[in-house]
Amino acid sequence: MQPFTRLDAKVAPLPLANIDTDQIIPKQFLKTVEREGLGKGLFYDLRFDGEGRERPDFVLNQAAYKGAGVLVAGDNFGCGSSREHAPWALMDFGIRCVVSTSFADIFYNNCFQNGLLPVVLPAEQVQALMDEAKGGNHLVTVDLAAQTLVSPSGQTFRFEIDPVRKEKMLKGLDSIGETLQAAAAIDTYEMKRALAQPWLEDA
Repeated sequence: MQPFTRLDAKVAPLPLANIDTDQIIPKQFLKTVEREGLGKGLFYDLRFDGEGRERPDFVLNQAAYKGAGVLVAGDNFGCGSSREHAPWALMDFGIRCVVSTSFADIFYNNCFQNGLLPVVLPAEQVQALMDEAKGGNHLVTVDLAAQTLVSPSGQTFRFEIDPVRKEKMLKGLDSIGETLQAAAAIDTYEMKRALAQPWLEDA
């Protein structure tokens, strides 16, 4: 997993509440377990019309927000069914951080397993960031070590994050990576067990 330390990127405003995982990545794009290529399906029904043409009014289709790395959205982002493809699609599209007042629990947990940083801020700060993102300057800085987000105008918003999750994000560790840190101890244990209880090796 790619570590998340500091991100300097454009922020795109998506002032919609209750964006569910089917809106983030519709079901027809769930036929793969590969993470690459899912960006094409991100917000598909919002980005494209029935003929597959880009909707010019959708924020991520607008030239000013092309290449955005931060998305600021309404309440309860990532609700609906559990699908790890949702953070995969966001990251494949280039988005490394989503800001909201709240996230659905399963989506929130999936973000940390895939290197996507979910930032929770109070409603008034999310609205301030949303308003600034609609202006002419779209650049923000997200510093995970300092737990700060600096808005386009220079306002600094501090966010809270579980220290264990923070450390794993900084180091780029998902559950597998965390386990592999103990690989030497695991190997030693398995060798000792094989010598002491060889019959278990045939089980």
